[in-house]
Amino acid sequence: MKGIMIQGTSSDAGKSFITTVFCRLLANEGIKVAPFKSQNMSNNSYVTVDGSEIGRAQGIQAEAANTEASVWMNPILLKPKSDQSSEIVLFGKPLRTLSGMSYREDFYEQGIDVIKQSLARLEEAYDAVIMEGAGSPVEINLKDRELVNMKVAELADVPVILVADIERGGIFASIVGTLELLTPSERKRVKGIIVNKFRGDIRLFEDGVAWIEERTEIPVLGVIPYINGHMVEGEDSLSLADRFSDTKKSSIELAVLKLPYISNYTDIEPFLYEEDVSIRWVEEASAFGKPDALIIPGTKSTIHDLRYLKKTGLAQKVIDYYHHDGTIIGICGGFQMLCEELIDAEGMDTGSRQTKEEGLSLIPAKTFFSAEKKTIRTMGSLHSETNLPGNVLLEGYEIHLGHSVWNTEHGQSPFLVLDKEEEEGFYEEKGRLIGTYLHHLFHNDEWRALWLNMLRQKKQLPPGKTTFMINEKFKKLDEAVEQIHPFLKWDKVKEIIDGWGQET
Repeated sequence: MKGIMIQGTSSDAGKSFITTVFCRLLANEGIKVAPFKSQNMSNNSYVTVDGSEIGRAQGIQAEAANTEASVWMNPILLKPKSDQSSEIVLFGKPLRTLSGMSYREDFYEQGIDVIKQSLARLEEAYDAVIMEGAGSPVEINLKDRELVNMKVAELADVPVILVADIERGGIFASIVGTLELLTPSERKRVKGIIVNKFRGDIRLFEDGVAWIEERTEIPVLGVIPYINGHMVEGEDSLSLADRFSDTKKSSIELAVLKLPYISNYTDIEPFLYEEDVSIRWVEEASAFGKPDALIIPGTKSTIHDLRYLKKTGLAQKVIDYYHHDGTIIGICGGFQMLCEELIDAEGMDTGSRQTKEEGLSLIPAKTFFSAEKKTIRTMGSLHSETNLPGNVLLEGYEIHLGHSVWNTEHGQSPFLVLDKEEEEGFYEEKGRLIGTYLHHLFHNDEWRALWLNMLRQKKQLPPGKTTFMINEKFKKLDEAVEQIHPFLKWDKVKEIIDGWGQET
C-alpha cells in the first residue's frame, strides 16, 4: 500500500492534526488521498452520509482530503461508557459493549480481519492513505495484541513518522525512549521524526535537532510551531483543555457542564470564533457563577453523568439557575437529563436492567433507553410555535439510544420540524429552555446568530453579525498549512512515501 503512518510518543502529541495537514497537502496536489485510523477511542463521533458512525477526527480528515468519509477510514470505534467498558462500533454500527480485558482477549482476531478488509478497500479506491496511530506505540502491557499502531503499519506495510509534543517537556527522553522500546523491525519503519507545538524562535532548537538526528540516525522532518485556532476539531477530551484554553472576558459568557463522559463537545466549538463570546467549563458547583446561558452537552453515559451532577451539587445549581431567569439548552444526553425521569429497562445506558433515575424535571417528558441506536444525518427548520423570526434552516445529525415521550398534560412545545414533518425537541419560555437531539446545532450560522442575539437582547446589547462558519471551515486549516509548510520538509515526506519498499 502507498501511504504513511503518523504515530506519537504520547496521546495528544498532535497526530490527528498532522494527519489532517498531510491529507490536505496531498489533496491540494491533486492526489486522491484518504485518512485511516483502525481503532479510535472517542465519544466525539461523526455520522457519514449513509448514517454510519465513525471517529470525528477521521470525518474531518476526509473533508480536508476533499473526499467523502466512510466506515473504511475508521472501522473500529470504541466509545467509553465507564472506566471499565466501552461500546464497540464496528463498521459504523454498534456491536456490543465489552470490558477492556474482554475486548483484548475476545476481539483481537476479529479486529485484525476488519482492519485487513478496510485497508484493501482503501488501497483499491485511493492513491495514498495517511494513517494515524493512537497513544504511544510502546505501551508494553498492551503491545502484543494492539490494533492501532505498529501492527497496522505492518499489515499495510507503510513507513512511520513519529510525532513528539515539545510543549510537554522531556521531548528527548520521549523520542529516544519510544525508539528504544520498539523491536528492530518496528524501528526500521520509523523514517522520520516531527517535533510538534514548538513555541518561540525555532533557531533555538537547532542543536536539539542535531542531537536527535545524531542519537537516533533518523531525520527530523520538521519542527512545527504551536498553531492556535486552526479549526481542526479535537478527537477526544484530552484535547479539550487545549482547544478551549482562551480565558478572554467577553460580553456573552457561556457555561458548559464538563461531564465525565462528555461526547461530541465539538458542538460547542463554533463559539470559539464569535468575538464577543467566551466559554467557561464548569466541573464544580462552586464554580457555576452567573453565565448568560448554560449548555449541557451530550454524554455517552447519561444516567451516570446525571448522578455525577447530583453528587457534586451541580444538578441543584442548574435547577436554581433556570428558576432565576437563566437560559439553558441541552443537547442529546443533556436534553435527556432535563427530563422528568430516565428509564433504562434493558440496561443499555447503565448496564443494569430496570434502572430508573429522576431527571432535573425542567422538561415535561420521560426518556426511555432502547437497544437500537439512532444514527442519522437530518435537516429541518424551527417550529412555527417558537415564534422566532425568519425561515431558519438547520442541518445536523442524531446519535442516541433514548427517545423522549412527552407528558400529555403539558404538550410537546416542539423546537424543530425535521424531515418528513417530524416534530423534535422542546422549546419554551421564549427560548430560555431548549432540549434537542440534534448535534451540530450551533454549526448552523443563522441559528447560532439568532440564539446569541436573543442573549444580547436580554442584556440590552446591540445585535451581532452572523459569522459564516461554512466559509471559515477550512480557511483556518489552509492558513495553518501555509504556516507549517516552511518548517516541514514536505518533499522529504513525499520521498519516504514514494520510496518505501523500493530499497535494494
